[in-house]
Amino acid sequence: MPPAARRARGSIPGLGEETQEIDNIITKKHEIVHTFGWYLRKMIADTKAKGATPIVLSLTIRDVWKDGKIERTNRFSTWSAETARATGVAFFDLSTAVADQFDRLGEEKTKALYPQDHTHFNAAGADLHAATVVAGLKALRPNPVAKFLSAKGTAVP
Repeated sequence: MPPAARRARGSIPGLGEETQEIDNIITKKHEIVHTFGWYLRKMIADTKAKGATPIVLSLTIRDVWKDGKIERTNRFSTWSAETARATGVAFFDLSTAVADQFDRLGEEKTKALYPQDHTHFNAAGADLHAATVVAGLKALRPNPVAKFLSAKGTAVP
């Protein structure tokens, strides 16, 4: 099934090499759409080609709770981990790291970080996510970001 063309960029679910031709109603262009994994592998290859070091992070999570626990994983996070492993690049599981923090905060305090809907967080939620990303990148060995951190980033445990 082709991806819905309700936005300027679409992808096909999965990690394979499948493609789908679509007429994008937003851009008014005919295009070939690839899988999520194909786009991620392309980003990794393009990054390496420019002499940079790609690091893959899983997606952040939504404010969706079941039985007192926050939703932890989604297919995109799983695909991100699998692609990082297959291409031999560093990976940080942001989904789990943020979910652990939200489980400790609890549903009510977490909900305050998502005032608009279950997907988009506010400035306090952005700060929590940013600190979690910095902590996760600092934990990678060798540490790929140490020399780039500001004083605020250096202070993140």
